[in-house]
Amino acid sequence: MSEQEKDQNNAEPQVETVEEQEAAAAAEQAEPTAEEKLAELEAELATVKKALGEADIRAQAEIQNMRRRAERDVQHAHKFALEKFAGDLLSVADNLERGLGALDADDENVKAAREGIELTLKSLLDVFSKYNLEQISPSDEPFNPELHEAMTMVPVPNVDPNTVIDVLEKGYQLNGRLIRPARVVVSKAP
Repeated sequence: MSEQEKDQNNAEPQVETVEEQEAAAAAEQAEPTAEEKLAELEAELATVKKALGEADIRAQAEIQNMRRRAERDVQHAHKFALEKFAGDLLSVADNLERGLGALDADDENVKAAREGIELTLKSLLDVFSKYNLEQISPSDEPFNPELHEAMTMVPVPNVDPNTVIDVLEKGYQLNGRLIRPARVVVSKAP
């Protein structure tokens, strides 16, 4: 063999060796080392743990809020369960008061009936008080549109405007919630 052929044969293995080295280096660069993989996985684990912790805190807060809403709903249900029933009883109280107004206080013939109606009305109003059903009777008070319903306005001398001068029908509140406004006559400037 000639010198040139020998050099070519020797050069080919060196070329292959350089190519192999470059391929090995590229493979090393392409595949992260075990330490790099571990660092990546630890970072990902920390991110997932943080996200789970935040989700847990949000879930706990939502559960607490739901618990509070449920407790508040139960309290309102207990507090205002009688609202419809109490509203229906208001007409009974109104009719007893109208009956008393229709009876002559000086007539001896109806004295016993009057006393019976008065005792019945008092008993009913005591039951109302027991269950926090409060009567609104605003005579000579300033008109309050949140509690009163003005049926008419009348010019009255020597009375401040927007003052309740007559109560046509008493109003009622159950535990501070208006069931029925007082129906009133209100003064206006003459």
